[in-house]
Amino acid sequence: MEPQIRKKFNAEFSAEKYQAFLQDIAGDFDYMPTFRIAETPFFIPNSLKAQLKEACDQVVEFIKRPDFKELTQRSIELNTAVPNEDAHTQFLAIDFGICEEDGKLIPKLIEVQGFPSIFNFQFNLFRKIQKYYPFLAEYSPYPEGMDEEKYLQKLNEVVLGEHLPHEVVLLEIEPEKQNTKIDFYYAKRDLGIPVVCVTEVVKEGKRLYYHSAKGEKIRIKRIYNRVIFDELEMRKDLRLDFDFTEDLDVEWAGHPNWYTRISKFILPYLHGPYFIETKLLSELESIPEDLENYVLKPLFSFSGSGVIFHVKKEDVEAVKEKDLYILQKKVHYLPVIQSPDGKVKVEVRLLFLWPEKDENPTWVGNLVRLSRGEMIGVKFNKDKDWVGGSIGLFEKVKS
Repeated sequence: MEPQIRKKFNAEFSAEKYQAFLQDIAGDFDYMPTFRIAETPFFIPNSLKAQLKEACDQVVEFIKRPDFKELTQRSIELNTAVPNEDAHTQFLAIDFGICEEDGKLIPKLIEVQGFPSIFNFQFNLFRKIQKYYPFLAEYSPYPEGMDEEKYLQKLNEVVLGEHLPHEVVLLEIEPEKQNTKIDFYYAKRDLGIPVVCVTEVVKEGKRLYYHSAKGEKIRIKRIYNRVIFDELEMRKDLRLDFDFTEDLDVEWAGHPNWYTRISKFILPYLHGPYFIETKLLSELESIPEDLENYVLKPLFSFSGSGVIFHVKKEDVEAVKEKDLYILQKKVHYLPVIQSPDGKVKVEVRLLFLWPEKDENPTWVGNLVRLSRGEMIGVKFNKDKDWVGGSIGLFEKVKS
């Protein structure tokens, strides 16, 4: 894969340039991201790009089914139901492991999320990469028909709706302590919206308010929601002046219900070459003998929490709420990126924005995670280099 551009990039790379690149990112807000940023982008060949698009089209086709809400209503019943749900999600993130099957490269769906990702950070990350590697001018993270200007325009459309930036808040639990804080900083700068903690919101009747840096009380007309209910439920120390389950006079940029509807909950419904054999524990007729070939996952966990990679029979038997767990066949990630000292595995997340008025979601960009460990994720990649978060680049289509 990517032989010529990979050779060029690796030849141009240096530890000094990488440190300057990181310091440039940190310099924007005098803050170094707490997650590891990888040394390299992933150069995605056209053949793989076509497969990723085809796979995403199939996921979107399923989500657009007329009976989708009926099929996923159980996911709402198992979680916190929030009133005033819109017709479709406004954010979509679709994760694929780059794998090998029958000796061929193929993307395999790992996860689907109806929830925002780090849209603003990725937008700015590409700018930084271009700055330090100007020879990548022929490469772009954007699909055909999308560019930097259109990306930001579409993101504004989804986040702001028809409101002024100060009337929209990025809502999170203690945002200053979140691992994705760098994305909040860029969102505040690029979109002009304030970042507000859930404990700072004031409720009067059905309306919500926050106080500006100057002490002004400002009505919240739209919420760019970054709150994960798993975390909120664990934080018994927090005191909120409102409840998400109330009928509030506010719009949602990313209604919370879509986090549970579009999740691992839908994986057992998806079949085809790009999808992994997945079953709800409650629907298992018997426990497979070859459990070493499976992963046990909770349906509604975030950032890989609760996943059991080396599954034993007693792990499956110990699960009490069997309709809240899936057993998923393992896939074999193919190390495809050549680093200076070995090859690296890749997971690609395609990012979609879906304004309320649009019939279909728009593919706007991507993020990439690189791994040398058994799985993608921080705990499997400690003390390793050429791992972490990055971005996928496509060769621009020449007109």
